[in-house]
Parts: sequence; C-alpha cells; structure tokens
Amino acid sequence: MHYYNRALSSTYQSSGRGVAVKYTQGEWEGELGTDRITIPQGPSGTITINIATILTSEGFFLPGINWQGILGLAYPLLARPDPSVEPFFNSVVKQTGIPDVFSLQMCGAGVSASTTADPAGGSLIMGGVEPTLYQGSVWYTPILEEWYYQVEVLKLEVGAQNLNLDCKEYNSDKAIVDSGTTLLRLPGNVFSAVVEAILQTSLIDDFSAGFFEGTKLACWMKGESPWSLFPKISIYLRATNTSQSFRITILPQLYVQPVTDIDGTFDCFRFGITSSANALVIGATVMEGFYVIFDRALKRVGFAVSTCAESGGVPFAEIAGPFLAEGVASDCTSGMPLREPVMWVIAYALMGICALVLIVLLILLMLPCQRHRDGEITDESSLVRHRIK
Repeated sequence: MHYYNRALSSTYQSSGRGVAVKYTQGEWEGELGTDRITIPQGPSGTITINIATILTSEGFFLPGINWQGILGLAYPLLARPDPSVEPFFNSVVKQTGIPDVFSLQMCGAGVSASTTADPAGGSLIMGGVEPTLYQGSVWYTPILEEWYYQVEVLKLEVGAQNLNLDCKEYNSDKAIVDSGTTLLRLPGNVFSAVVEAILQTSLIDDFSAGFFEGTKLACWMKGESPWSLFPKISIYLRATNTSQSFRITILPQLYVQPVTDIDGTFDCFRFGITSSANALVIGATVMEGFYVIFDRALKRVGFAVSTCAESGGVPFAEIAGPFLAEGVASDCTSGMPLREPVMWVIAYALMGICALVLIVLLILLMLPCQRHRDGEITDESSLVRHRIK
C-alpha cells in the first residue's frame, strides 16, 4: 500500500483550511491544500490540483481494502468545504485543454468470481471514450442538474414485470449515477416493490428476509450457481430525445454478489441492492455491467455494455432501445424537493433575516436605557407625581 504523505512532498502547500466529509457509512477529516501532479498515460504536463489530506477517519479505510483514498469527479456544487474549491477533473480540463468528458469501466469482484482469471482492474479514461472497452451502441441520458450526475428514471422491471409505480417514486428526491456508491440504492417503496417482485419470480420457495435486508448472507454448496434462480432487473432512463427511453439491464451475477466461502464447502453471497432514504443511486452494482461515459460538455451520461462484464462470452448486462417514453420531458421529476445547494442558499438567507431582526430588537431594547441616561424617565416620573397631587 502506498499512501500520500504531505510531509514528503516538496510541492504541497497547505491552505490552512480543514475539510470533513461524512458518508452513509464512514467519515474522514483532514486538511485542504494544493499539490502538483502528473498522470501516467494521461494528459501531458504538470497539473496543480486541490487535495484533501486525510488525517483521521472512521469506517472509511475498511479492513481488507486495497485502495488508498478517494477521487471526487463530480461538480463544484458538491466540493468540500465549499463550492469555491475547484474539483480535480475541472482542474485537469482547465489546465490541459482536454474535452470535458471522462469514462469508466468498472470490473468488479462479482464478475471475476465466475472465472479463474485475476479480476480486471477497470479503467478511467479522461478526455474521451475508448471503444475497446465496450460493445454495441452507446445510449445517452441527459444530466438534469450539475451537482451529482442527476438523471431521470422512468420505470423499473423485475424479470419482465413492470413495477407499475408512479415514476416520481423513482426520482424521489433524486436519481443519480455514482461510482462512489457500492450498491444499487432504491427509495424505500421502490426497494420493497423490487424485493416483492424478486420473491414472486425467483425459483426459491423459502428465502430469508435477512438476505434482502443486508443482515445475512445466502450460501450454496461450492460449484452450485445461485444466479439461475434470480430474475434480471431493468432500469429505463429517458433518452436525449426526450420522447424516447432506453433500458439498461443487469443479470443476477451483478446483484447477487459473492463475498466469501466457508471451509471450501460453501460459497456465500450478499444482496447488491439496498434501501435508500434520499435517492435512487445507480452505483457499482449496476455500473460494473457497463462502460459509463460522463459527457459533461454535452450534459449527458452514456451507457454501453462493458467488455469485462461477461463469462464465457455471455454478458452480464444488456442495453436496448429506443422505447416510447411515458410522460413529457422531466414529468417524472416535477414536484421533487429542492436540491441540497438551493436549500443551503435558502437556509443562509433565512439566517441572515433572523440576524437582522435580532439586531433591530436589540436596538429597540437599548432605547429605554438611553432615555434614562438622558433624564427623560425622571421627567416623566415628575409628571406622574404632579398629577397625583
């Protein structure tokens, strides 16, 4: 393992500002600074970037992991400690002049577990697209808001069964594509509907609820594949032609995920989907099946079937379209709660109003004391005594 050490860098400069980030699971704190980097097999030249040196963490660097930090690739609105901090990829684009596009091929443990070969490491392509990393056509969906990579989900299917939920349920309070989220996260009602549909279509008669809740593993005898027992799951996204949609589909190999074996006798698996309180998140569970293109220049996210998501020539993901999109453009996102940065602005504005009101009240409270010091209160008292007499 090789961790960044600011003390060993001759080009690191501290900003003197602290930075802290909390996740659904885990958190870290550190110091914000800048440093100069070069990217092997990437854009040429030296780039000055903002860097957060992690000094303390809890539940972040988990046991057994082989990564050394985190690379944020979202928009400035999500930067910490505030949006004035230029994110990594913004700095790369500005200083090198490459196109404002990056793409990811994530090759995960679930894929490699089906083969004896070493798992592929995946790829991050900055400035464009690498055709050898995907097969078939690329389908694009618009980026609705430039903070997270927010998209619009129109419907979900389990097997060939439409969940038949109001499409606003899928986008409550947002739907995003996020490589930093491990699982496919679904709003509570959607998650419950997916689990119910899996139970109805699965070939397993008696299955522990703990598996779907993430509290228990499901184990099979070594060599027995559980994937044939589970259905495909499909997500419909609005296409850039807003009257159309397309469908991304993952096979059970991506959402029934191998995690360990027991005494060489059993293979155990976890459920790669979980409930979410505040978003539908297309995380690594889905992304490992696709080559995903973040085309920030044209405000769209593209999907194509990944070349590493297969076994024996059989892909673990599918993509199809076009289909007629139900409803008008952004119909499924109307009435959604305000996004977080807007809420921050409103909160700060309300705080400012409250502060102004308090200042006015303090001034009013000080006025009687001032009159007393000027002798006005004494004169009024004399008038009262005169009237009594």
